[in-house]
Amino acid sequence: MATAKALATMAIFLLVALSTSYIASSLRPGLGVCRASGYLPAGNCEKSNDPDSCEDGKSTKAVLTLNGFEKGKDGGGPSECDNAYHSDEEMVVALSTGWFKNMARCRHCIKITVNGNSVYAKVVDECDSMYGCDDDHNYEPPCTNNIVDASPAVWNALGLDQNVSMEGITWFDE
Repeated sequence: MATAKALATMAIFLLVALSTSYIASSLRPGLGVCRASGYLPAGNCEKSNDPDSCEDGKSTKAVLTLNGFEKGKDGGGPSECDNAYHSDEEMVVALSTGWFKNMARCRHCIKITVNGNSVYAKVVDECDSMYGCDDDHNYEPPCTNNIVDASPAVWNALGLDQNVSMEGITWFDE
């Protein structure tokens, strides 16, 4: 009888420990459960604002988000294009998976425009629209498919408030 009680207690403890570990790893502070889909929505890019938004040479509407590209910052691992970290003083961006085009836009400059101000930034990384919620992605959920994730230098050059952390922009592939 004592052995059965001990086994039952140990089983309950194990279930509680595993449940707590799962919940802790799948919650993002303040935002709820982090779920990665593992697939890219049809079309591979944002088309809701402009039917030509996926074509090179066209101005594309997007959401600018703030990202740290330095080691230990919210970008997670090194940049996809060069396997390196970048200073937050560099004019660099990560593009959503569809726009990143399987590294085809690596090291290309894009022109970002908001409120009449424009800057050029180099594409160095992918803002993964399929995977997330793990160490490689700094436990962040996947990006939506309309994101230009920019360094603080880009935000500063555009005169944007980094406390807002999201701005509607247009970008152009140079």
